[in-house]
Amino acid sequence: MKVVNLSEQPSLINSFVNELRDVNIQNDPLRFRRNIERIGETMAYEISKTLSYTPVTIQTPLASKPSVKQEKSIVLGTIFRAGLPMHHGMLNYFDRAENAFVSAYREYTDESHTDVRINIEYLASPRLDGKVLIIADPMLATGGSMELGLEAFLTKGQPAQIHLCSIIASEKAIDYLQTKMSDNITLWVAAIDPILNQQKYIVPGLGDAGDLAYGVKE
Repeated sequence: MKVVNLSEQPSLINSFVNELRDVNIQNDPLRFRRNIERIGETMAYEISKTLSYTPVTIQTPLASKPSVKQEKSIVLGTIFRAGLPMHHGMLNYFDRAENAFVSAYREYTDESHTDVRINIEYLASPRLDGKVLIIADPMLATGGSMELGLEAFLTKGQPAQIHLCSIIASEKAIDYLQTKMSDNITLWVAAIDPILNQQKYIVPGLGDAGDLAYGVKE
């Protein structure tokens, strides 16, 4: 698995991540969602540079102009619920993409909330054979939800390319996915943090992205 850490080259994406982490700005759910969306837009643009294109000729009112168009169909896959704003940002750029959705949630199996299991409950996806699959999951803590989400999507066919996209990833999750993912998969991240605490949250991280975007769940 190839890992692309977009924070290694300073850009606007660093500012978006900084605002997501800032406890004062986090009090505004609208801005929190918009920052996730903007990272999705930026990441979609970076991914677009790696895709295949074919020549086309565009007819303007005055003349014809050689250009290129994207070669393969794109499917934007999202892991509920924190992935929704990131998905929306990517869809703003890949506006002709098909869409796929899977739900994944944590279930703590002990009172101290240190043993966590990832459950998959819902899947809706088009056929994926020969297409470009891009999966958005903002927080890559253990790597479990991304791994199981991808497994669920792959029941719908074999894509030509797979791009996994997260905003903040833990070093542990990246190490784990490196042992699970094939060489033709690319992981895109906006930041990598060093610590995963006992409750399996990324430190310094930003907290629970789903709760900050959509309200605290019961």
